[in-house]
Amino acid sequence: MSTRTGPEGMHQGRTGRPRSLAADAAILAATREALVDVGWSRLTMSDVAARAGVAKTTLYRRWPGRNELVVDAVAVLFDELELPDLGSLPADVESVVRQFGALLERPEAKTALMAVIAEATRDEALRQRIRTAIVERQKRLVVAGRRRAEERGEIPPPPDAETASRDTDLIFDVVAGAVVHRTLVSAERVDADWARRLTELILTGLSARRTGG
Repeated sequence: MSTRTGPEGMHQGRTGRPRSLAADAAILAATREALVDVGWSRLTMSDVAARAGVAKTTLYRRWPGRNELVVDAVAVLFDELELPDLGSLPADVESVVRQFGALLERPEAKTALMAVIAEATRDEALRQRIRTAIVERQKRLVVAGRRRAEERGEIPPPPDAETASRDTDLIFDVVAGAVVHRTLVSAERVDADWARRLTELILTGLSARRTGG
């Protein structure tokens, strides 16, 4: 599993009064609410502070600016995704795919994710934060799923660590890219049939390793 780097793990080097997890949660929820209500262009730190019931100085002690705040507000939603143990790799993968699709149907998740992706096209620092706070953290699901499937004997282990890392990146890109495109671009639901067909496509590629394909 990857190390959590979410809001509760930020600014660990600071000394003094511990930060409140309840305040963090209220601020992140207020950020998502504001995004849905007013959109990215009109979102301000002052508005978020007012909605969360905290001082603006409290907000800036935690997040240096709007970009960082919105990314973390999105990241905690993705942390809700879980890898179940349903007895087989196909069932496990389908469950995660459907969870991801359901998450992106939520207005606060959809609005926040689209906002940060659009803004990141012209902000390299924001792109890096998205990679660190969301992408790298959620690759934990791929790593855990592969390890469990290897232990069951469903797929062969990778030949080396470099191949394992490349496979993890590719699997994540395929799943995340497909689900995001399906929900946010095509505006279609990730239903059971679509999740099953996507899973079959992915696992066919993995299983080809058994025969050297």
